[in-house]
Amino acid sequence: MSQSYLYEDYNVGVITAIDYEMSAFRYMLDKEHPTLPTKEGDSNMYILGEYNGHNIVIACLSGNQGKGAAAIAATNLSRTFPRIIWRFLIGIGGAVPSLEHDIRLGDVVISMPEGRHGGVVQYDLGKEMEDDFVLKGFLVPPPTLLRNVAQIMKSNHLIQDNRVDEFISLMTKKSKQLSIFNRPSESRHPDILYEADYLHVTGERTCAECNRSRTVDRETREVEGSMIHYGLIASGDRVMKSGTKRDKIARKIGGVLCLEVGAAGIATELPCIVIRGISDYSDSHKNDVWQYYAAAAAAAAGKEMLSYLSPINHSPGTSAPASSSNQRVPSAIDNWTGSRNEFHGIGIQQKLVLEQYLLEMVRILVGGSEL
Repeated sequence: MSQSYLYEDYNVGVITAIDYEMSAFRYMLDKEHPTLPTKEGDSNMYILGEYNGHNIVIACLSGNQGKGAAAIAATNLSRTFPRIIWRFLIGIGGAVPSLEHDIRLGDVVISMPEGRHGGVVQYDLGKEMEDDFVLKGFLVPPPTLLRNVAQIMKSNHLIQDNRVDEFISLMTKKSKQLSIFNRPSESRHPDILYEADYLHVTGERTCAECNRSRTVDRETREVEGSMIHYGLIASGDRVMKSGTKRDKIARKIGGVLCLEVGAAGIATELPCIVIRGISDYSDSHKNDVWQYYAAAAAAAAGKEMLSYLSPINHSPGTSAPASSSNQRVPSAIDNWTGSRNEFHGIGIQQKLVLEQYLLEMVRILVGGSEL
């Protein structure tokens, strides 16, 4: 007899913006659950399932992108599934390549605090001055436990491979149609980075006619497949297709690894971790070739993060209170003193946002044995 699940049985929420982002994560689940009735006032459609003991709900934005659409989807999800503890925003983004960060197509960026920023920075919110643009606002950082998980993953990957290609391989074996998520052939679709101020040839769908003498010379990378990077993600309402504007934003904020659309709408009020697969370089040469693989790479990184978390143990349909008190990352992180992702200061505070964040943390922890 099949198990019967309630809205309260789901503790992990995954939000995606595009159908193939949703499909990439959906087909990495261990199994799917039957759908639940739609609640009045909730326009989201959900995929329900589980992985490694976690009950997971996947929401996909209804054809719209941007901060507003993401905020509405996240709000509806939290209202319909009141026991959500961990929120993941998973999908594609554009890299901000630099000498410090060798980010390639198909890599993954996971949002982590840096300096005075909480992991995601809204780059188009601020005050326009006579000769400058001053950023304003502070976005909620990812939950502490998810940040700790990311640090353990980062450490583990110094001596062992990440599981991105493993999970994609397992997923694509489920159906021939899922082969669209395989890594593009380097011979047919080479990973080329052009100089920031060199524009794509107008009217051409590919870069076949672009001047290869304007490419950036990069060393051959010893690591095969996707690498995972940790740091700042810049979020706005517009897709970036300008290398010069990309670099200007990166210089303004400092340390940005990726540009994307939508995350700021969620991180304004709810703690979440953002995972972006790199499908382009945020310049005029961007195209769709790497999007499916990038979406699958982000989904695989999210799945690997979940493998580090202990599932909430309760029987389906019991409406047990959510608690994160049984979550414990290996104690090695307790004494971790790295500087790259250390969170210094609080930036420009939005008092109501932080109050809501603190109240949510209290709500999660009161079910446990300690505050």
